[in-house]
Amino acid sequence: MMLIRVRVAPSRIHGLGLFTVEAGPAGTPVWRFQPGFDQAFSPAAFAALPAPAPAHLRWFGFVRVEDGGWVLSGDHACFMNHSTAPNTGVAGAGVGEVMTMALRDLAAGEELTCDYRAFDAAATQKLGEAAAHG
Repeated sequence: MMLIRVRVAPSRIHGLGLFTVEAGPAGTPVWRFQPGFDQAFSPAAFAALPAPAPAHLRWFGFVRVEDGGWVLSGDHACFMNHSTAPNTGVAGAGVGEVMTMALRDLAAGEELTCDYRAFDAAATQKLGEAAAHG
C-alpha cells in the first residue's frame, strides 16, 4: 500500500504513471505490502484463478523473485513505471518485510519510478512487452 499521497496522471515514460502530491526527503517510506489490503497469490493459487484474473495480475501485479508468488497492490501502486535510474527502491538488503523507500529527495508532482528488475521475476518479459506495445 502506498504510504505517501499520490495521484495517477499521464506519464512521459509509459501510459499512466504515479506522481507525488507533496515533496518528501530521501528515506521516506513509499510502499509496503499490507496484508488484507494488498493480495499475495502462491503459484498454485495463481494457476487456479478463473479467466481473466491471471491476465489482470500479469499486467498490474508482480512475481516475487524469492518464491514465484504473485503480489497485487490494493491501490495505485500498480501505476509506478520502470526506470533504470529509479527514485524509489528497497533500501538495504534486509530480511523480512520489504519496504520501498525514496532513494533521493522527491519533488511535489514528480513521477515515482522503480527498477522492476529489482523485485519482479517477470520484469524482462514485461519490459519487452511494454516496448512492443508502447
